[in-house]
Amino acid sequence: MKESIVTDQIGNTAEPRSMSVFGYELIREVLLPEIFGKDTPEILYWAGKRLARKYPLENMEELIDFFEKASWGTLMIKNESKNEMELELASPLLVSRVKSKSEHFYQLEAGFLAQQFEQQKGMISETYEHPVKKSNKVRFTVKWDLKDLI
Repeated sequence: MKESIVTDQIGNTAEPRSMSVFGYELIREVLLPEIFGKDTPEILYWAGKRLARKYPLENMEELIDFFEKASWGTLMIKNESKNEMELELASPLLVSRVKSKSEHFYQLEAGFLAQQFEQQKGMISETYEHPVKKSNKVRFTVKWDLKDLI
């Protein structure tokens, strides 16, 4: 069992709860792809964007904290320029996924990041995932268009 922090939507209080890693992986890696089929990556990306609209965050600190609370992993900024940011996600849950020969998707997280950056920067944003097998991490490149304001 892996410990996770669950945030109460009403009171925004955190309380420790147990979360089965097997149950989480069963839903994410087996059930959702079975239901969505070949459209899994696209649906997960848009689901991530929808989650971000439901949980708007004001800054990178809140975004990093959200990833921890959602048990998605530890998010770190690697590089930043005027129109893109490279982030890295590390988690014990990623190790088996990244090492496996099966196809795994991090589009839920990518969509979430894209929407959060879009809301925070006020510009259309997109995120691309890059699993890094050597380090058992996932890199995300978030790009925004300085000319495409929302």
